[in-house]
Amino acid sequence: MSSPSTGTVDLAEEFMGRRSTMQRIQGALHKYPWLSPLIVLAVAVVIFYLLNSRFLLPQNLSFITQQTVIVGTLAIAQTLVILTAGIDLSIGAIMIFSQMLMANLAVSTTASNVLPIAGQNPYLAIGLGILGGMAAGALNGFLIVRFNLPPFIVTLGTLSIWTALTLIFFKARTIQGPEIPDQLKWLGSTFKIGEFQLLYGVILMLIMYAIFGYILRNTAWGLHIYAVGDDPNASELSGISTKRVIFSVYLVAGLIIGIAGWITIGRVGSASPNVDPLLNLDTITAVVIGGTSLFGGRGTLIGTLIGAFIITVVENGLSLAGLDQAYRVLAVGILVILAVAVDQWIRKAKA
Repeated sequence: MSSPSTGTVDLAEEFMGRRSTMQRIQGALHKYPWLSPLIVLAVAVVIFYLLNSRFLLPQNLSFITQQTVIVGTLAIAQTLVILTAGIDLSIGAIMIFSQMLMANLAVSTTASNVLPIAGQNPYLAIGLGILGGMAAGALNGFLIVRFNLPPFIVTLGTLSIWTALTLIFFKARTIQGPEIPDQLKWLGSTFKIGEFQLLYGVILMLIMYAIFGYILRNTAWGLHIYAVGDDPNASELSGISTKRVIFSVYLVAGLIIGIAGWITIGRVGSASPNVDPLLNLDTITAVVIGGTSLFGGRGTLIGTLIGAFIITVVENGLSLAGLDQAYRVLAVGILVILAVAVDQWIRKAKA
């Protein structure tokens, strides 16, 4: 049998070669969802450095990493949920409940106005706080898969539930730093790398990104998450239990949220029911800006991490430029709309 002629034209390669520059860019962004937020982050860093040279000082960069740690950790959980085409509006409320549970369990019995559960072993308190986060996540997952309720509605409801339970159980009392054992505040400690100060909480956050990034890329569970988010009906037909995957995602999200509660105590130095009312929206913002599609099935954790840093970099850079807080909020809002628009455009790519 004779070999094919070397002059035979590969029509597929010829067609791909005729793609326009914009189509090539679209294809690259479709293949690497983290690429567009990385470009945005690089441009933002250059602009803010030109506006104020103090932006790249080690002290300011240290502050940026510290400011990112809470939203960045919670955004891991939000990414897992959004990859399944869901959403979790209760993340901030669950985190606050978890950290308040930890603090109230571990607070010294000599402190004023303590609950009967006070005075427990600090490590037990941390463990129970994380379990509280997992229980809350499991509740979200159970309601969604058992009753086929929309994640938006379920987590909107549990947002109110966990906010109310925090106020009811813990009397809206802030547990101050001196009242909290050092074990609960340890992740707020820093160590120096030259002039750069890094939180132990940031190290834990990065380890979690590495672990869950590996899981998403290299395990059956991770591949099932992408499959369920991309097309739940096709996933079910291929033998994937979509309900089991979705429930497990919310359960694991609760675990991550509980750990974020421990990190928050260290970062803030106290346990307060009023940590940040915008945490829910900030996590969604970080995920969307990071290139994860709100329609599910596409996105990466590295993109989410970049998205979390973009939020902090923009707020910090505009602050150093002397602009009002309103302009910082405006800039983040514009970034979210642009990120969704870019995602819609990228999804049309035939990469």
